[in-house]
Amino acid sequence: MLIFMVKRLLAAVPVLILVTILSFSMIHLIPGDAAVVAAGENASAEQIAATRAQLGLDQNIVVQYFSWVGNLLTGDLGTSLLSSHRNVDAILEALPVTLSLAFVALSWSLVFGVVVGVFAGLRQGTWVDRMLTGLTTLGISMPSFWLGLLFVTFFSLQFRLFPATGYAPLSEGVDAWFSHLVLPALALGTVTAAEIARQSRAGVIDVLERDYIRTATAKGLPRWKVIVKHTSKNAAVPVVTVFGLQAAALIGGAVIIEQVFGMPGLGSVALKAILERDFPVIQAFVVVITLFVLVINLLVDISYAYFNPKARTS
Repeated sequence: MLIFMVKRLLAAVPVLILVTILSFSMIHLIPGDAAVVAAGENASAEQIAATRAQLGLDQNIVVQYFSWVGNLLTGDLGTSLLSSHRNVDAILEALPVTLSLAFVALSWSLVFGVVVGVFAGLRQGTWVDRMLTGLTTLGISMPSFWLGLLFVTFFSLQFRLFPATGYAPLSEGVDAWFSHLVLPALALGTVTAAEIARQSRAGVIDVLERDYIRTATAKGLPRWKVIVKHTSKNAAVPVVTVFGLQAAALIGGAVIIEQVFGMPGLGSVALKAILERDFPVIQAFVVVITLFVLVINLLVDISYAYFNPKARTS
């Protein structure tokens, strides 16, 4: 398993290098001058030239890249062109919001999706299976931002059950923290829950049709033991795969949901930087999100290898 993990880590290095090259190139490929953005539209040519030299934009592009990567390796994500604040501080301030939202959304979607999928798979062909399959199809087809607006309209404005916008840190209490996350997490995790349910159902049906399950049933093993001991682990393989894909996609979905619910997370930081053409903040955001996706993929690969030992030698 250790060798498997090392191989996966090494495989992530080229991806990270490619992302740094692309995100660094953005400041030179996107129309506009970062020095003008930093100095201000009314700055003189001398001020813009001085700002360009201060930012190191007058150096060779290769030198700029390796200087930027060197700063990344020391934890320096750069400085905002507009506020002059360190990007790492802005990201660390917004990170708990996005992580809280992603954690709650992933938690409920995983539990709900697996339970619904297994329940439908064990009742294949019945009206219960058809009803749950229809609901999962409906869930997959619903955009998260539309669900967010719908939830705000009914559960916040109409029934006043949950806050419509904002975020409460854990320091203000678990109740306040959770109440602000319920609606955005439900909106964000619906598609994930539906996809996990669909894959769980397919996995259970596939495993139940295999010979060793028929043999275990023919030997007189109780149905619950067949399901728990022989079905669950093998049916978990496709669930782990889709969970990893959905977890990575959830990061992108959080950008939209944070705007719908007015949450000061990474999505808000990134959107503000894009609108203001604050290139260093955008670069820092891309690198941080890439690291998260790579970590998620590594955890998924490890989980996949646990449930399917053949993957370790493939």
